[in-house]
Amino acid sequence: MRDNDKKEEEKGFVIRDKRFSSQKEKEEEPTPNVEEKGEELRKTDTIQHDAPLPEIDFANFIHSLFISALIQLGEVPEPVTKQTAKDLALAKQTIDLIGMLQDKTRGNLTQEEGKLIEDILYNLRIIYIKATK
Repeated sequence: MRDNDKKEEEKGFVIRDKRFSSQKEKEEEPTPNVEEKGEELRKTDTIQHDAPLPEIDFANFIHSLFISALIQLGEVPEPVTKQTAKDLALAKQTIDLIGMLQDKTRGNLTQEEGKLIEDILYNLRIIYIKATK
């Protein structure tokens, strides 16, 4: 063991930058299945994205909240575990959050953004009402 490695271990943890590892190493790593990815996420709380994330804008932000609410309403499976579960209290809070954003941004949105948030709120409220019956 080199002296530098010994000094790093004495500090408590070691950080190694693996961004520039060879393609051969990546090819040798097996691809985990969904359950393994879910377990890996629970262990590390880190998600590796294969594709680039979408551009950050108001429409994508509202879509993100919309998908979260659909997951909370049990309409869409959770992406990692592929399980569906209802959390109506959390879904209501997310719907109320989108409603608050609609109120606070009124007059500052493009016509398309205003229509998007209006349609999303309408659809989520209908789904919520059906889920609570």
